[in-house]
Amino acid sequence: MDKNQAKANSNGTLTVTSHRRIILSKKNAVGTIMLDYSDINCYDIHFMRQFNDAIDSANDDTEIKVVLLKSASARCFCVGADVKAFLANDTSANKEMIDAARSALAKIEASSKIFIAVIGGHTLGGGLEMVMACDLRFAAEGKYVFGLPEVKLGLMPGNGGSVRLPRLIGASRALRLLVTGDNIGPEEAYRIGLVNELCSCEMIDEEAESYARTLAQGASLAIAAIKRSVFDGRHLSLQDALALEDSLVEPLYNSEDAAEGFLAFKEKREPRYRGR
Repeated sequence: MDKNQAKANSNGTLTVTSHRRIILSKKNAVGTIMLDYSDINCYDIHFMRQFNDAIDSANDDTEIKVVLLKSASARCFCVGADVKAFLANDTSANKEMIDAARSALAKIEASSKIFIAVIGGHTLGGGLEMVMACDLRFAAEGKYVFGLPEVKLGLMPGNGGSVRLPRLIGASRALRLLVTGDNIGPEEAYRIGLVNELCSCEMIDEEAESYARTLAQGASLAIAAIKRSVFDGRHLSLQDALALEDSLVEPLYNSEDAAEGFLAFKEKREPRYRGR
């Protein structure tokens, strides 16, 4: 049984293991932010403060080029805000938590590093908003669900869900999911483009980590510029987006990475990029 799953005591009652921590680890140029808060990873202000700290640390580490966002729970990736805490808090406390969540997701999108969500369990509400802020999403096959159920509570997504979802899967499909609060499985999420890769449960960690290692060996300056062009350019007119692309590509021409890329091509070998 996964260490975060509910376990039976000797008297037969069930308890839920709660580790209440967000952990950043690093192996070479690949960082991993592990959500190890509880078996369902519902978040509160303490979760979001730790999450922000982990993102800051990953962004500040010049050796890290790619970040994997994973859950230690086999049951859930993240099911969003802790509803009990939300009900117990006053509006000011809830606003503080929402602001912390928005800050974390904005840091992911603004990062020069590539963030990859690795999903193998229920991903709902703020949890889905979290993975939509990542650059890429790898999902395992299985009987878990994705969804934004806020409308069923008389609310709407508050951490970018109604904005990011249409940009990933189109306005019509997004609106249907948003106004019904319906859930979809990983196969449907892959079919409509919500996730980029669908892997077997046995292979998802290996495939995501292999992809991250390959990406981390790439030209990090160029990758960061591409990310900026894609995310910032989508808000602009065609003319302004092309101007942005021009401003991003020009510094690359004189970079050591570009010189190495051309030299490696000429010498018929793999390039050794250094991020400068």
